[in-house]
This record gives sequence, C-alpha cells and structure tokens, in this order.
Amino acid sequence: MSKGMKLTPIFLALLLLLSACGGEAYEPQAINEETDVCVICKMAVKDDQFATQIITKDGQSLKFDDIGCLNTWKTENGTDTIGAAFVRDYNSKQWLRYEKAFYAYDPSYKTPMAYGILSFEKEEDAKAFIEKQGTGTLMTADELRDHSWEVNRDMMDMEGAHDHVHPPVEGQNETVDHDPPAHQEGHSTTPEHPASGGHGS
Repeated sequence: MSKGMKLTPIFLALLLLLSACGGEAYEPQAINEETDVCVICKMAVKDDQFATQIITKDGQSLKFDDIGCLNTWKTENGTDTIGAAFVRDYNSKQWLRYEKAFYAYDPSYKTPMAYGILSFEKEEDAKAFIEKQGTGTLMTADELRDHSWEVNRDMMDMEGAHDHVHPPVEGQNETVDHDPPAHQEGHSTTPEHPASGGHGS
C-alpha cells in the first residue's frame, strides 16, 4: 500500500472529527434585561439562574425565563431546528448544556413560571439543595422527557399572579392558560407587556 493510500483514512478521520467539533460551536448569548422577552410567556427574561435559551441551527437565540417555557417551545415546535439548549447553574449562574445538567424538582420550589425545576452543574450540588430544602427529586435531562411539566397553581394563586394566556398550539381549539407567579423580585415585564401582579410587580 502506498503512503498516499495510508494517509487517506487518517484524513477522513480528521474530517469527521472536525465535523463533530462543529456541533460544539453553539454558544449561549448574554441576557439583556432591557430587551429580552421570553418567547413563550412574553415576560421579561431576568439575568438570573432561571434563564434558559435555545440556539437554533441557523444561529438564532431563543430565550426563556423558566425551563418550563423552554420545554413548552420544544413541545410546540419540535427539536429538529435546535442546535443546542442551555440552562444555568443555580449557584454560579454559569451556562450549561441542557443535557449535561442535573435537576432538582419539587412543586414547592419557586421559579418564575412555577414549574419548580432548578438546574445544577454538579450532581452533588443538586443533592445538597434537595437535602437542605427537605424535599425534592433529583432528575437528569433524560428523565425530564417523561416529566409532567405541571405548573404549581396553588403557588401562583398564593403569590397573587395574573392570568396569562399562551397562544394555541396548532391543531388545538383551546388556549393554554398559564398563570405566572410574582415571587421573583425585579422580574418585570417590558413596557409592551405591563405587569398586573406577576413577575415582580
């Protein structure tokens, strides 16, 4: 076998490796509290540990104020156009790949849209949070696929939240009613979407 023929498989392997690395090129964008609005609930996205985002394959950044809103977008639009999804570490607020994070869930956990799911970079940090709270379930991204994604209505009523109606999903006749809680101080809406009891009003 000639030297040139020996190099061909190595060259092809390098091309495959470079292609695989290209999948890691998606980077989360910084949150701008002045202008960023959740794609789903239309509430202002606060630069906090609850913010999540999707980077589409064409480079578009879709930002959400709660992981539950990110899941709603995936349910309504599918995952074919997603390049990468990101959540934040609850403690450091650093961006994490959605599939690599660990999650703590309990209906009593306060999140902007009352889905009660918090994300952590390390499994031990998620476990420590659950232990400190005295309640909760440790979950992975794979386990979130089968999660019920229920909103804690009692918490929202208790927080004095206002009604917010999501646009109907294609093929459905009824709108989905989500009531955002008001527990996050400073989690206000944009001028185009004035608050009436929710998200820090």
